[in-house]
Amino acid sequence: MIKRIILSKNYLFWTIFHVLLGVASSLSPFGLIIWFYLVVGTSFLTIIRIKNVFPFIIFITYLTSFELLARMSQTSPFIPYELGKYLLCLMLIIGVFKFGFNSYLGLIMVVLILPSIFFDLSGKVDKQGLIFNLMGPINVGLAIWFFYGKSITKIQLIKLLRISLLPLISVLSSIIFKSPSYDELEFTLGASFATSGGGGSNQVSTLLGIGIFISFLFLINKWKITGNRILDFGLFFLFGFQGLLTFSRGGIIGGVLGILVILFFIMLSAESDKRRYKLPKLGKIFVLAAILLMITFQVADNLTGGLLGLRYLGETEGTLAGTKEKSIDSITTGRFNIFMEDLELWEENLVLGVGVGASSYLRGGSQFYLSHVELSRLLSEHGILGLLYFIILMYLMIRLIKSKKPPMEKGILVALFLIAIYTTFHAAMRTYLTPWFIGLSLMEIKYPKLGSKTSKKEVSKESNQPV
Repeated sequence: MIKRIILSKNYLFWTIFHVLLGVASSLSPFGLIIWFYLVVGTSFLTIIRIKNVFPFIIFITYLTSFELLARMSQTSPFIPYELGKYLLCLMLIIGVFKFGFNSYLGLIMVVLILPSIFFDLSGKVDKQGLIFNLMGPINVGLAIWFFYGKSITKIQLIKLLRISLLPLISVLSSIIFKSPSYDELEFTLGASFATSGGGGSNQVSTLLGIGIFISFLFLINKWKITGNRILDFGLFFLFGFQGLLTFSRGGIIGGVLGILVILFFIMLSAESDKRRYKLPKLGKIFVLAAILLMITFQVADNLTGGLLGLRYLGETEGTLAGTKEKSIDSITTGRFNIFMEDLELWEENLVLGVGVGASSYLRGGSQFYLSHVELSRLLSEHGILGLLYFIILMYLMIRLIKSKKPPMEKGILVALFLIAIYTTFHAAMRTYLTPWFIGLSLMEIKYPKLGSKTSKKEVSKESNQPV
């Protein structure tokens, strides 16, 4: 089934299919369960047998992208609540042994966070809490171990991005189907669960923000999502519009961050590179991006009676009423206070931290609240070893930024890495997105070499054709 989706040129059919899959999942979990296991049953043995790594990567990408939809549709235990964590862990380990690896950095990162498993200064962390807090950073390490240096072509990168968007289209259609009519919605200055389709507003916003970023990439490069340009614009608008209505800012800002990174790398590229790689003209892209984002925001803001704009300015019911002072903690919805209390725990337990999952039980004012910033959780629960873990991540980011790649491809890879890191500062490592994006960003994009069998004309066609 994965092969059929990859090779199909009928983009509209698969778009409509995933729209209907999202609607069906809103009515019953069994539509998604059947489709999920149909894909697994018809594809797993095939991708395990073949030597080509690309179908294996597609398989991981497509199935893990259903994590949020499965959660919203309450498919557990048939599809686990934290599908992405378990599936990524299993498939990345298989991938390392089957396809090999090019660096030990990912393995070192996994080893760094293991010591904190063996102690718990709070005495309250159970097995579920241990898995909940540990699987995210372990999967990041495994993703780096597996993906680092793996090669795909530009055409394969486009296919990879397109197939990753299909489950997000299902999420979008499910949310729209479940949401009350706009006349019935009552907005406040807090996150809206009514427009999140039954999922956590922060995680829904994160996935819809990714939809904004990927659909924008396809629009500016004139790659095909549905095969119809107007429908592609419509998808961009709907991802942005519905994401804004969740009133959860982090994910939308992440999508906009990705767009800005792409614009930045196009702006920095030399004129010769712009002609050589046929980059979209920056002026047109900037105007297009600005108009699309402004229209989307304005429509959503008008629907909410101006509350959306106030939300993005960091206002709350308390600050507007004058009963609460506007501060960095109120703007970040309490994340800053949790961050600072995590740092206090680290100061008291500098070397090994307080143990995996223990920080939420040992903080003062933010006791029992989960960390939303992965960096502070790594420091408080893993100590110096957590700091080394994060330093390796920063080292990989610097190497990626300094690498020599064509501007568009480099922009895409850097954007994926930065979105992944940014996500850890508002949603920690609770979804598949951070390990998946970091892993993908560390791949190499290869081009056909000029020679007797490959002409310049063919290279140009391979690199620039709408797909």
